[in-house]
Amino acid sequence: MQSIVAALLLMLGGGAQAEAQPTLDDWIRAAEQARQAAVHAERGSSGIPMIEKNDPQPDAPKVRGIYATAHSAGGARLDTLLTLIDDTELNSLVVDVKDDYGYITYPTTDPELAARGTAKNIIRDPAALLGRLSEHDVYPIARVVVFKDSVLAEARPDLSFVGQDGAVWKNGRGEAFVNPYRKEVWEYNIQVAKDAAKLGFKEIQFDYVRFPEGFEKKADILDYHKDERRRIEVVADFVKYAREQLEPLGVRVSVDIFGYAASVPAAEGIGQDFEAISKYVDVICPMIYPSHYTAGWFGSAVPDAAPYVTIDGAMKDTHEKLEPLGPFKPIIRPWIQDFTASWVKGYIKYGKREVEEQIRALMDNGVDEFLLWNANNRYTQGVDYDLQ
Repeated sequence: MQSIVAALLLMLGGGAQAEAQPTLDDWIRAAEQARQAAVHAERGSSGIPMIEKNDPQPDAPKVRGIYATAHSAGGARLDTLLTLIDDTELNSLVVDVKDDYGYITYPTTDPELAARGTAKNIIRDPAALLGRLSEHDVYPIARVVVFKDSVLAEARPDLSFVGQDGAVWKNGRGEAFVNPYRKEVWEYNIQVAKDAAKLGFKEIQFDYVRFPEGFEKKADILDYHKDERRRIEVVADFVKYAREQLEPLGVRVSVDIFGYAASVPAAEGIGQDFEAISKYVDVICPMIYPSHYTAGWFGSAVPDAAPYVTIDGAMKDTHEKLEPLGPFKPIIRPWIQDFTASWVKGYIKYGKREVEEQIRALMDNGVDEFLLWNANNRYTQGVDYDLQ
């Protein structure tokens, strides 16, 4: 044991003192410094516990993709989307495999998933879809909407949030969420993700990995299961567990997250801590649509009308937020805006220039991956997606 302490003292600056008989103070000093060094090595400069990160898709391209609903991916619009990808620098498609309502969008062959009755035949032949994407060298990403799940909430109120009237709570748009504290909810979504991985998707992108908006105002009046963990802890725990479960399948794990979460402290209300989630994923996808920022962000009266300035500010905040993760920093692949936000006061019409301004801001900040969002899957023509 003395030889170990002597070695520690030597490494920690003990010099010649290490050759002498160590005193009790020497033992205490060496032990404490060794403990602090071990903690720093394990947690990184941010104080957040780390896990080893090895990219399961090291040969993946720099992803520049678009979003496709299950109806687009499983219908005639797929041809249009593939033509756009073939004719441009785009190379990836994000496809709904579990949608915003909670439906599995294809006829799964997993008996447990099929028995739940939540699968639809929107994408009638998922194997054929994956085959077509492969023929066009398209990197396939499966979008799994996690905790926004009206279907499961209605079928199992015990997995959701119940109001004082005894009914499942719904937000102003009539959407219900399931409870991130419930491990059964975790297992169900991870089972969907595993099924998608077995189909051939290269990456699982989890969306709505959070509590409902403004949950902190409702938490005390809703009936739901919870434990001693804070909301930001339970959400991060889900992400960590999901990555551990999916790692043997060789797929990347990514998470969509509110863009503003990079610019503010942890969003306790909805349970999203940008840094805590990022340390467990291969790819982080902040949703930095300029229309989502209110007046004053990044010095703009109307952030929607200043696409370059807004994206530039969001990326600078993202880099700063993730810098403490060091080698555990994930790939940054933001969602950007290819739609016109007519509901925003002072909005501008988005087209070729506005999309390119966002891409230019990304490139100027060293970010060369991105995803384009348009809920109707109608993307701007003529955009240069490779602004070098």
